[in-house]
Amino acid sequence: MERAKVAVVRTRPESVLEDVARAMALTGFEEALPPGRTTILKDNISWHLPMPSANTTPWQLEGVIKALRASPGRGDIVAVENKTVVTEAERGDFLNKYRPVYERYGVPVLFNFRSDHMTWRRYEPKAELLVLDRIYPEGVHLPDYFLGKNIVHLPTVKCHIYTTTTGAMKNAFGGLLATKRHYTHSWIHKTLVDLLAIQREIHPGIFAVMDGTTAGNGPGPRTLVPVQKDLMLASADQVAIDAVAAKLMGFDPMEIDYIRLAHERGLGTGRVEEIEIAGDVEVSKENWGFTVGDNLASRVGDLLWFGPLRAVQKLFFHTPLVSVFVAASDLY
Repeated sequence: MERAKVAVVRTRPESVLEDVARAMALTGFEEALPPGRTTILKDNISWHLPMPSANTTPWQLEGVIKALRASPGRGDIVAVENKTVVTEAERGDFLNKYRPVYERYGVPVLFNFRSDHMTWRRYEPKAELLVLDRIYPEGVHLPDYFLGKNIVHLPTVKCHIYTTTTGAMKNAFGGLLATKRHYTHSWIHKTLVDLLAIQREIHPGIFAVMDGTTAGNGPGPRTLVPVQKDLMLASADQVAIDAVAAKLMGFDPMEIDYIRLAHERGLGTGRVEEIEIAGDVEVSKENWGFTVGDNLASRVGDLLWFGPLRAVQKLFFHTPLVSVFVAASDLY
């Protein structure tokens, strides 16, 4: 069996677009993404405000578009964006400077919450699910537009208050689950594993390019401390790229549940010693010593998602009372 491969490439402003293409080539994006298919670009807007390390960067986005357009049969590209209870997709698209990139390269932008762009339909996964079928007893619903298309995820290297780190695997969260996705937070690690299993069924090709030019330390995915690291990562293995990013940040990937569970279920490689590092190999040995820490959201989450008030979470998050938490998040 071929080893998982992750590219770790040192970059600088004057060469960043070429460095993105190099990272993609080192990890075989052309083999991972079958030609003749539409490729979805799934950006990562953790916050519609342009907070360094929280969101996909314009140079990450442009580098991927250029590399795809230069590859035969992979030029049909469409961006798909989502909203959350605390982020605004259109505002994030504008403030984070994605729109000029899309316009320059003629990439259309669709929104998974607009009924004139796509429809949410019930999907019957072939894989045995860990939790999603119990969280959504009425059935798992996916945007029909995603089925049969390649996808390239564009996360950043950062910490997360609920999952320790966040990256390629969690980037599917916004695209494949509707605005009620916060129902899953008590089972977030198993949810991400279920989503990766579903992605492998519906997408002919999956790839990720992760921006580490500025990495996010602290209680992410929004209230971060940006740290300049000047790196780009890429891989066709969503588990492996998350594992390498976690290791760089100073965490043991196999102690992070979503990485360990995905590895154990054969959805990718989570053990760093089993992953081939391509590019600037010495960089992959760094340990940045990141820590997650706490913020207001994590303290509330500890009580309502994982703690003593878990039994009454539906009262707060499955009713209009959720608007109180949305307002508090905006204020914070």
